Amino acid sequence: MSYSVDPRRKEKINRYKAPKNQGQSGGANEDMMPDYMNILGMIFSMCGLMMKLKWCAWFALYCSCISFSSSRASDDAKQVLSSFMLSVSAVVMSYLQNPAAMTPPWAS
Repeated sequence: MSYSVDPRRKEKINRYKAPKNQGQSGGANEDMMPDYMNILGMIFSMCGLMMKLKWCAWFALYCSCISFSSSRASDDAKQVLSSFMLSVSAVVMSYLQNPAAMTPPWAS
């Protein structure tokens, strides 16, 4: 008992069509994580510089790396690079001011 009839109906097949982006920024499908990480990196960089907290400076560097790695080619490279350089300078300045090893925040 071999059936050679295809049970699928050709008229019921609908091909997937990707939604068109009309050039509007802030759409529902836009990923905001690079922007959030960029802002967090800047905030923690400033906390690391002003309050001399090494863990803030390291967390700022971590956030900046995430922001840099997940940003698109069409994003503003100057803003991402400035956030990255600010976090690197926060780490460098915190260790220039106090070259001792970092103590965890819960240990002090």
